[in-house]
Amino acid sequence: MPDPWSPLTAPQSPVHGTWEPAPAERWEDSFLTGNGRHGALVSGDPNDDRVIVTHHTLVRPNGGEHARPPELADRLPALQDRLLAGDPTAAEEFTDGRPLQWVQPFHPAFRVRLRRPGSPGDDYRRSVDFTTGVTRAECAGWTSRVFVSRADDVVVQYVTGPGPSLRVDLDHRLPGVPEELAVGQGCLLTPEGAALHLRARHPGSSDRAFTGVTLVAVTGGTTSLAPPAATVEDADAVLLLTRVRRHTGELDVTAETRALRALLTTPERSFDDLLDRHLTRHRTAYTRVTLDLKADPAERSLPGSALLARPRSTALLERLFAAGRYHLLSSSGLNPPRLTGLWTGEWDTAWSGAFTTDANLNLQTASAASAALPEVTEALAALVHRQLDDWRDNARAVFGTRGVVAPAHTDGDSGHTYHFSREHPLHLWTAGADWLLKPLVDHDETYGTEDPRTTAALEQVALFWEDFLTRTDDDGRLVVVPSYSPENRPAGGSWGAINAAMDLSAARHALTTAAARHPDRAAHWRALADRLPPHRVNDDGALAEWARPGLDDTYDHRHLSHLYGVWPLDEINPYDTPDLAEAAHRALELRGHENDSAHGHLHQALVAARLRDSRHVAHALHSVLDGDFFHASLMSAHYPHRHVYNADAAHTLPAVIVEMLVQSTPDRLVLLPALPDTLPTGELRGIRTRFGAALDLAWSPDGVTVHLRPHRTRRVELRTSSGARPLDLVAGEDRVLALRTW
Repeated sequence: MPDPWSPLTAPQSPVHGTWEPAPAERWEDSFLTGNGRHGALVSGDPNDDRVIVTHHTLVRPNGGEHARPPELADRLPALQDRLLAGDPTAAEEFTDGRPLQWVQPFHPAFRVRLRRPGSPGDDYRRSVDFTTGVTRAECAGWTSRVFVSRADDVVVQYVTGPGPSLRVDLDHRLPGVPEELAVGQGCLLTPEGAALHLRARHPGSSDRAFTGVTLVAVTGGTTSLAPPAATVEDADAVLLLTRVRRHTGELDVTAETRALRALLTTPERSFDDLLDRHLTRHRTAYTRVTLDLKADPAERSLPGSALLARPRSTALLERLFAAGRYHLLSSSGLNPPRLTGLWTGEWDTAWSGAFTTDANLNLQTASAASAALPEVTEALAALVHRQLDDWRDNARAVFGTRGVVAPAHTDGDSGHTYHFSREHPLHLWTAGADWLLKPLVDHDETYGTEDPRTTAALEQVALFWEDFLTRTDDDGRLVVVPSYSPENRPAGGSWGAINAAMDLSAARHALTTAAARHPDRAAHWRALADRLPPHRVNDDGALAEWARPGLDDTYDHRHLSHLYGVWPLDEINPYDTPDLAEAAHRALELRGHENDSAHGHLHQALVAARLRDSRHVAHALHSVLDGDFFHASLMSAHYPHRHVYNADAAHTLPAVIVEMLVQSTPDRLVLLPALPDTLPTGELRGIRTRFGAALDLAWSPDGVTVHLRPHRTRRVELRTSSGARPLDLVAGEDRVLALRTW
């Protein structure tokens, strides 16, 4: 998905990296680099440098690879009858009796270890440069640089001053590694130095395996083998190239070694050549958008761990914004980010390190269109289109319909729905396909394109709703039954219910969006959308999570599924639907935090920004920043006090910052809708809008300046706190607006 705009003149971001004065003792604090396929966690220890290598395809067989959706369609009419007759627990029996089956867990490959004798040395520093993706560690003549090439799909490490003796080996013994993992290792001398390989076969699998090969290219000195390791003595520099392949059967290690050797030029030039090819892709993407909050230069110079101890610092917000875009870009390629992005240092990843699509993945990718990362959208699209056949199986097996139904969890291999239980009947969730396709639709609006793959997928979602929406209420309105609001249930009731607000919003959006791209079916699909019931406002004045009367809200929950119509859909907003927006705002005020998960706080922030509530946005942000959610790596945790490594907060925070400063639809631009009082001055540059213009924004107590670079001609409504006015844009003609108030 290329960027059709000419490159913006992007200023240097005031924060384009982070650093620490000591090596990482915990793998969670390792600096991260990745290319959307391979990832690397870099400790930067001069005497025992550990680079943990990961790959998006590495998932452990656990039975999920053979699981299929439950064949329940013939029982659906009876379930619908019971639910409509008032039996609240009917859906608890809508199962084939299987136990909960988790998706295949994500796991690391191994760590490349470089060990040398001696003391750590003086003047130590490790850093990561977000503009290049290069991690660097140095002290007393020793330097190590690591990046993962977007051009050549290889983990690159270059060590200068390696010392009199350096031992290199591949170590699979990471926390949680299965004792039954069958591992074979080998090494051989090459003209450049040596090649090491490690092959691991998963327990319980006859042929599922992964193999890693590391080429060790040495400048000066000598190389010898001490199987399975290599020893390098008296070298000037060592270059290591590592690739991992998941495979069945045997892998030709010799061919893999030849492929790595083909990347080398002269030993002195190879690192620079590899880096140059990588930078044309990585740097271009990363530098499209920058944030400058005019933070204190002294705070900007602090190491990340010291800055995290100042949670109200604008310098911290700048750095987390930059780090979030960097990590999101680095983890997106073959797939979008997992719950852990692209990284883990142990085999026991929480929730299988899956792609969880009922909030987490959706939140993480929320900034892809606006923050100018089409690479992220392409990664999400790749996952979606790869799994559409499995989504069709879900629709047929569970609901007996045409079209597609997305799973709430996937390991990246299978898109089948099989992860469900009585307490989490995720096989009943029907809104997922619409939510996953929403960023793809946003991308098309932003760039003025119409991806035929997205158009075809939208048709499949509409076909599902066409077949599924067959029941009506006493007023002749269509009924969504069964209906599930992730991952909540009505007060005193059960999980499977009727007319969840999210399902109503998703069905309306899917049908109308598909209708806009399929003129021959437009009238029928719009008529279906018009027959859906409206949202309900409950006795508390809040938008009800279930539109069905008698289903009362459970407020203390981390998910905000019922506010899907506010964010990301814009179905409910303060301008077109003020009464519903007020009810949605009341629902937001009443929502609790349940278990204090990071995604719950930032989901609230995104909804609050759409509702122009700057105080709620600030409170949600402070809950995360004050809650010790971030590691020194600036990757985040799921719970406070850095408990459970998880990318939700890290990847979602940039979306929150953008949403509180700029919002757009194909017909509207909203400026500074939810700016906290604590950020009186700043600049946000390079934002993309859904009406086809790039945007630079500068604000201060004296006023606001907006520089628009339209890519297509359009009239939009400009919204500020002082009202609305039309704004005419002409493709190729820049517009600069100077506003005294906002």
